[in-house]
Amino acid sequence: MDRRRQTALVLTGVVAAIAGIALAGVATQSPLRAARWLSADRQAHALAFDPTECLLRAADPLMARRIAIGRTAFRTPLLLGGQAARAGLSCNSCHRSGRGNPDFQFPGLSGAPGTADVTSSLMSSHRGDGIDNPKAIPDLSGSLEKLKISRDPANRKLETFIHGLIVEEFDGPEPTAMTLDGLATYVRALSPRGCPSSSEQPMRLAEYLSDARAAMHAAQFALDAHDPATARLMLASARSALGMIDERYVASALARDRELLRDADLELAAIQDAVDTGTTDATLRIAAWLAKMPRWVAPLERDESLSLFNAGQLAAAGRN
Repeated sequence: MDRRRQTALVLTGVVAAIAGIALAGVATQSPLRAARWLSADRQAHALAFDPTECLLRAADPLMARRIAIGRTAFRTPLLLGGQAARAGLSCNSCHRSGRGNPDFQFPGLSGAPGTADVTSSLMSSHRGDGIDNPKAIPDLSGSLEKLKISRDPANRKLETFIHGLIVEEFDGPEPTAMTLDGLATYVRALSPRGCPSSSEQPMRLAEYLSDARAAMHAAQFALDAHDPATARLMLASARSALGMIDERYVASALARDRELLRDADLELAAIQDAVDTGTTDATLRIAAWLAKMPRWVAPLERDESLSLFNAGQLAAAGRN
């Protein structure tokens, strides 16, 4: 299979089958991967709207970079690895925009919508206890009094918790020190004081593009700090964002848009290879990718109304 075909498979959200999971009662008609963990009666709204992010912005540039690293890692399934990555689950799947997810209902992992079993053998060989005991997914942007883990940076309990979540709860790879610090810094920056006046917003192409752009800048930050492993994860997050755009551009009339997305993704894969091999021009190649971005974004913006970012198109796709 050639590389372009491999990339196409990734971008269209082909997910490896997870043994023992029955999909009865879960809607899968939608071409969007997130539909796999949404019950039928919750799909329409959950796939069309996102919670708004309650993020306190940092005035200090170094703090802003740390938050950006964590926010980017939060949004890629490769952070968690294992079954979660194969299913397409990221931290953001359960904690949408850093909040909760009352619509989450993953087969074999959830009970009622909005719950997850953190000791499920489905995801973890370390913490799986063989007992079905799903718990409500907490809102990370909610009141500190309702959260069980201290966010005091002095005691580093949050870093310890996040590390255990990645490597034990999800059997994921060891995170880099920069990634772990970024995740904790991002979570600490989530606060009710950062919430916008509206609690949700329609999903739009611009948000996904913004995530991809932020991930590329985060990759540059990591390379500047001589941390190629973190940079590679940031590039993976950018590719995740492109994949989520691609799956919304499924109409036959949007074939050229999908080609543009896949060409952009191939360039990201090449930059990842450059990071892996220690090529010195990776930062310049990231800058070049960002400079070219407006050229392939313009057709996507023009055609957004034909994509599944359009609520009407999304509803029709769910009926087919």
